[in-house]
Parts: sequence; structure tokens; C-alpha cells
Amino acid sequence: MRIWLDGALKDVDSATVSVLDHGLTVGDGVFETLKTEHGRAFALTRHLERLTRSARGLGLPDPDLDEVRRACAAVLEAEPVEHGRLRVTYTGGVAPLGSDRGDAGPTLIAAVAASPRRPDTTAVVTVPWVRNERSAVAGLKTTSYAENVVALAAAHRAGASEALLANTVGRLCEGTGSNVFVVLDGELHTPPLESGCLAGITRALVVEWAGAKETDLSFEVLEQAEEVFVTSSLRDAQAVVRIDGRDLGTGPGPVTAEVMRIFHVKAGDDLDP
Repeated sequence: MRIWLDGALKDVDSATVSVLDHGLTVGDGVFETLKTEHGRAFALTRHLERLTRSARGLGLPDPDLDEVRRACAAVLEAEPVEHGRLRVTYTGGVAPLGSDRGDAGPTLIAAVAASPRRPDTTAVVTVPWVRNERSAVAGLKTTSYAENVVALAAAHRAGASEALLANTVGRLCEGTGSNVFVVLDGELHTPPLESGCLAGITRALVVEWAGAKETDLSFEVLEQAEEVFVTSSLRDAQAVVRIDGRDLGTGPGPVTAEVMRIFHVKAGDDLDP
């Protein structure tokens, strides 16, 4: 594997980050994960715009998007994979131990690796932990990911691929690394950004392409919904066939299947929508 680190491609063994990097010591960093197909990244412009928004939300300087594009192109050329995961990480850089930032400047990393295609269906669980919709980092894609790691591990122990979370006032929010959509009376809904969820790239495309409504939803809607699916860069739209002990069928429902079809066609027509 070849990795872009601070301006150049490096081998894995030489692509080292300081133990004093603020992204390591206090999670002071942001990142993006992109789907790649045949050596090309999907929705790169939208991802770079969100990288900038997340950086601004943390008070980091804007990333040099020309350099980020060069980094992505370089690792994709160095690691040609048919279907992959491209990760861009941007941190506060080397800093003193503690929460204060240093003046060494940000760290930029880009790497790509092969990733299996997701199945059309999956199981999810609900967990007792919540998203804080009033947090200083609500809606930002930061490297402070420990609560997602804990919740996702709980999902895996239950035989599921994702955990769904409410926010502090009991409204449906999101998954650990995905957005969630529900079908009620044949209509498609997803929680609004005010719930504290991430402004997912795939979420936005499904809203635009399939006409989903942004709706304030109770967490209990998961017990009533006719169909549920989750979205992310690597999942696209993936039907949920089990939530905790509730079965929702053996395959995508009609609304979910149509969303999957639309997404496949539209994404195939435009690599950078």
C-alpha cells in the first residue's frame, strides 16, 4: 500500500505520523470516506466540501483542496482496486500534550484499500447510547469516533452490521456510520440535520433523487415503519430486514428497491454529482 502523507506518496512503513499529532492525542481531526470504482472516487466534490465544513467546525484551517485532490489521485493511481474505500484524514498536526493546538500546521493523509461490495440487505440493532444534538461537534465528521466504535461493536456482538441511535430528546438520529430512512404509509422519511445526524453525502443524494422528506421522527418509529434502510458512501442504500428482534421481510421492500434502482442509475450516469 502507498499512502499520501503531507505532500508525498510513501510506503506503509515510512508513512508515520508523530505521536504528538493532535489527531491522535485528542482526536482533533476530520475525515472523509469515499467509495471508489475502477480507480475513480465517487462524489469527490461533495466530500471535499464536507471536509472543509468539518474542519471549519473544529476551527482548523481550511484544507488545501487542490492538494487533497492530488493526494486522492496519487493513491488511486498507486493502488488500483476495482471497488475500494478511499479515506482522507486531516488533523490539527503536531501539538503539545493537552488540548491546545500547536503551530506546526495540519497533517493530511490519504489512503485507499479494496473493500467488498455490500449485500443488498442487513440487520441493525438499537443501542441505549444517544447522540448529543447540541454538541460542539454535532454533524461534523471528526476523528473522535470512540462512541461509534463502542456502539458498532455492540451491533456486531448481536449479529448486526449497524447500530441506530436516538438523540438526547428521544428522536431518531442516525447510525454509527450511516444515515437512516424509514417508509411510513408508503412515504419516505429521514431525520433532519437538526436531529444531530451527519449530513451524509448519500443521504443528500437520496433526498434529491428519490424525494425523501426530512421529518422529525420519534425513535419508536422503528417499531412502526413499513420499510427501513441505511445509507453511507460504501453501503449506498441498503435494506434493513431485521431491527433487534423485529423482522421486516427477506429483501428490500418496494420503496427501498426503487431507491436502490434510482441510486444505481443516477450514480452510474454521474461520478461527481
